[in-house]
Amino acid sequence: MWKSAVVVLAGAVLSACAMDSPTQPGPLVLPVFENGAGQSPNANGGNFGTPLSAAEEVMPAGVVNNSNARGNAIFHLNAEGTELSYKLIVANISNVFQAHIHRAAAGVNGGIVVWLYPSTATTPGPTGGGRIDGVIAEGVITSANLVGSLAGQPLSALLDLLSTAGVYVNVHTNDGVAPTNTGPGDFPGGELRGQVEHRGHRN
Repeated sequence: MWKSAVVVLAGAVLSACAMDSPTQPGPLVLPVFENGAGQSPNANGGNFGTPLSAAEEVMPAGVVNNSNARGNAIFHLNAEGTELSYKLIVANISNVFQAHIHRAAAGVNGGIVVWLYPSTATTPGPTGGGRIDGVIAEGVITSANLVGSLAGQPLSALLDLLSTAGVYVNVHTNDGVAPTNTGPGDFPGGELRGQVEHRGHRN
């Protein structure tokens, strides 16, 4: 179940056209995991999340990420510890074609361990898709969705990394026109990033 909560994404909201002037955003009302009657026993202990910003990205030498995009990734563990529901939320961004959980500490780039966007399937979306906002992906992660260095391991291996800031969420953009890394909407290595934090006690 879901209820609405206010999530404020800081930074200027750019219009779909890069030539338009930025405007200030108001509060963005988004569905988050309900915390009330009927919630699993892990409601206050099986939650993980991270704000996403350009400032967290580790860019190639000589590339400047001046994106004003923002986002959030929210994760909730079920009572049995076998399924991790997620929502990926963004604002002020264009041309998202992939998003993942990557395994590495803050300030270091690492390999993909779970796909989040367009879904948990290991297939990227189209490039050059234009402006996108709000909840752009949601689903359920199980051990079957683990890839890379976590492939074949139980979901608890991912939970351990989530609990110790050992993974980050990365949102990748691509305008589909060469060359790459030309500015916001065209950072295939990642435009938004955030180190996932454990929010509460996991039962």
